[in-house]
Amino acid sequence: MIESALYDEARSGGTLGYPLIDVKITVLDGVTHDTDSNEPAFSAAATDALRKAIHEAGMVLLEPIMKLEVVVPDDYFGDVIADLNARRAEITATHPRGRLRVLEAHVPLERMFGYASSVRSLSQGRASYTLEPFAYAPAPEERVRELLGDF
Repeated sequence: MIESALYDEARSGGTLGYPLIDVKITVLDGVTHDTDSNEPAFSAAATDALRKAIHEAGMVLLEPIMKLEVVVPDDYFGDVIADLNARRAEITATHPRGRLRVLEAHVPLERMFGYASSVRSLSQGRASYTLEPFAYAPAPEERVRELLGDF
């Protein structure tokens, strides 16, 4: 019952609601009492202990990073670069492909919402892009503070 409660809490994400990863949980001790020892009480105690342990240990909020490839005519290349820089993109490579330029970057998924409209507008509909999952990286401190609030 305790193991199940801890697993459920870790999977549901504890404080922020994001699943916990790379966490090892070890229960060292427990005490029973004749009148108060029941399954809901043990589950609540385990959940509370895990939440406190996460808070005391500190946590790292990870954000998904996407691999982005944009194919854009030379005339619009600078505008696309400027837009991606504003989206916290890390440009990893650029190279020509005929009269087009191929731009490769890693960018947080959170910053890519609305990108289809933006790149279409910046290039007069002439650019195309692909986006695929790449990795997870620590979220910026200001984002973590925003999510945690007064926690």
